[in-house]
Amino acid sequence: MSLHDLNTFPGVTAQPDSATQGFVFNHTMLRVKDITQSLDFYTRVLGFSLVEKRDFPEAEFSLYFLALVDKAQIPADAAARTQWMKSIPGILELTHNHGTENDPDFAYHNGNTDPRGFGHICISVPDIRAACERFEALGVEFQKRLSDGRMKHLAFVKDPDAYWVEIIQPTPLTDVE
Repeated sequence: MSLHDLNTFPGVTAQPDSATQGFVFNHTMLRVKDITQSLDFYTRVLGFSLVEKRDFPEAEFSLYFLALVDKAQIPADAAARTQWMKSIPGILELTHNHGTENDPDFAYHNGNTDPRGFGHICISVPDIRAACERFEALGVEFQKRLSDGRMKHLAFVKDPDAYWVEIIQPTPLTDVE
């Protein structure tokens, strides 16, 4: 499908308003039950760096901002870090409501069971086979392995709250296509 075809879909603005130039899709927020498990998954398993943490004790929640960046890129100064963080794409905000980790019956809706809504986030990796082998060795739960179904070029893993994380590779897999 050509770019022209994409720009002719009903509802699509072929030329975005100049007022939107410079807009950045900055972050997505996920509510998480156990922040320790979630931070372990996103930092150790997926390679995110914790960029900033904000506590709201009176409201009993904390925010954790993560990004797939080299830690050397993160400004040390708090004000500069906040400004930098608000200017880059691809931030993941984890919201932890204090105490949810202590309730064995508590769970967030992952969006993929009825009623369906939110679906997944996606991480692009340089070598999807190596990444999936690593996830397997780490005991990460899969929703869909590379070998499952018809789409052999992508996988889905689950985070500790059962949110789906799609795993893709930007270059074609030679023996799959």
